[in-house]
Amino acid sequence: MTSYPQLPADEAWPSLPLDAWEPTRATLHRWMQIVGKTRLAFAPMQNHWWQVVLYASARGMTTTPMPHGERTIEVEFDFIDHRLIARASDGDVAALPLVPISVADFYEEYRELLRSLGVKLRIWPRPVEIANALPFPLDREHAAYDADAARRFWRIIAQTDRVLKEFRGRFLGKCSPVHFWWGSFDLACTRFSGRLAPRHPGGIPNMADAVTREAYSHECISVGWWPGSAPVLEPAFYAYAYPEPAGCPEAKIRPAAAGYNMGLRQWILPYEAVRLASNRDAVLLEFAQSTYDVAADLGGWDRKALERR
Repeated sequence: MTSYPQLPADEAWPSLPLDAWEPTRATLHRWMQIVGKTRLAFAPMQNHWWQVVLYASARGMTTTPMPHGERTIEVEFDFIDHRLIARASDGDVAALPLVPISVADFYEEYRELLRSLGVKLRIWPRPVEIANALPFPLDREHAAYDADAARRFWRIIAQTDRVLKEFRGRFLGKCSPVHFWWGSFDLACTRFSGRLAPRHPGGIPNMADAVTREAYSHECISVGWWPGSAPVLEPAFYAYAYPEPAGCPEAKIRPAAAGYNMGLRQWILPYEAVRLASNRDAVLLEFAQSTYDVAADLGGWDRKALERR
C-alpha cells in the first residue's frame, strides 16, 4: 500500500499521482461499475444515457434515488468513513466496509447487501470500456483499497464538480449535469448545439456501438477530469468536441499549461497546473471557457442564442 503524507483537512485539491494509487484506482473503477450498473438496471432511460451516471456527494459518490417498485433506493460510496451504504425510502439501511477485497468478493457482498433490502439485482457482470477485463465474479486480481488515495480522489471530484457547476451556469442551451461516468471513470459536463451529429464510429472496448451512438447523437462540447490513463499518465482536465471541427489542434487556448493531444484528439490541462495555481478556480474556468470558445466558434454554434449574457 502506498504511503501518503497525512491529508490536512483544508487541502481541498490534494496530489494524486496515477502510479501511486494505480492498484486502488483499478479496483475502485470496477467496484463503481458494479454500483453504477444498478442505475442502469433500475433507472428509466434518459437521453445520452444520463440515467446511469453517479454524482458527487458531501461524503463521496452517490447513485441518487433510484426507483424500485413503489420504493426508492440509493447507494453511496462514503469516502470519509469508507463504507458503501444502501438506503431505502422505507427506512431500511445496510452497509459494507470499504476495505481491500477482490472485485469478485465485492460483487457478491454488494448483491447480498441489496438482497438484505429486498432488492434483487441482475446486471451484465462484466466491465465496460476496459479492454480484456475479467468478469466481475472471476476477478480476484484487483483487490486493493488505499483509503487515503480514495479520499483524495473524491476531494478532487468534489472540487471539480463545484467549479464545473459554475461553468455550466453560463449556458442557456441543452447541457448535461456535472456527473461521473463510471465506464470511462471521469467527471464531465457537456454542452450541446442542438444539431444532430454524424454517426459515431463506435469501437469502445466491451461496449455496444449503439450505446456510443446514443451518447453522441448530437453535436457537443465536453469538459471534465479523470485520474489519467495511457497516453496521459497523470491526472488531468480534458475538453473535446464531437464532431471535432477543423482547426482545433492549431487553435490557441488558455492557460499556457494546456495543449492539444493528437492521440486523444482532446485538449489536456495537467491537474498539477491547477492544483499549484494561486487561483485554482480561475485557472480551471479559463480552460473550460477557452476550449469551449474555440470549439463553438470553429463549429459554427449559435452562441448568441445558447449563452447567458
